[in-house]
Amino acid sequence: MNNQIAIFCGSSIGIDPIYHTSTKEVGRKLVANKYGLIYGGGSTGLMGILANEVLSLKGQVTGIITEKLHAWNVGHNGLTNLHIVKTMHERKALMADLSDAFIALPGGIGTLEEITEIITLSQLGYHQKPCGILNIAGYFDTLVSFLDQMVSQGFSTIKSRDLIFIESNIDNLLSKMSINN
Repeated sequence: MNNQIAIFCGSSIGIDPIYHTSTKEVGRKLVANKYGLIYGGGSTGLMGILANEVLSLKGQVTGIITEKLHAWNVGHNGLTNLHIVKTMHERKALMADLSDAFIALPGGIGTLEEITEIITLSQLGYHQKPCGILNIAGYFDTLVSFLDQMVSQGFSTIKSRDLIFIESNIDNLLSKMSINN
């Protein structure tokens, strides 16, 4: 089975069209590299754009959505697989279990929470799967500065900081993350 990459990203599209075009590019690169997509199961925002692009290219898409969100009719119909779970905790745990790597694209608080939790689990040794941030148009520059400040102020180590691959180009990010199929 091909490697599965969990992508955390916004249920909104943002205001800059670069987020839309870059997200579609991520979808194309996943399919070109024969990676399956694991994501939050939504049909809106960057999540929907990503899933639609992968599906349009005959790629594999697994969505994981909570019963509550599914009841709001924001779930994506037509995915390769859709798991409906009770809680956000179950959603994140299943995404972690099914995925071989993790990437954050632009998004809101939920995206930030998802990628920081998965990085924390890596730091604590619960998994050794690569974690990356695609810094589209400098979206994550402030976060990157804050991560560096954590190290400079003694609240994190270089070793922990180095668990996070950060690139502005999806090809470079996938290469750095060394996800082998």
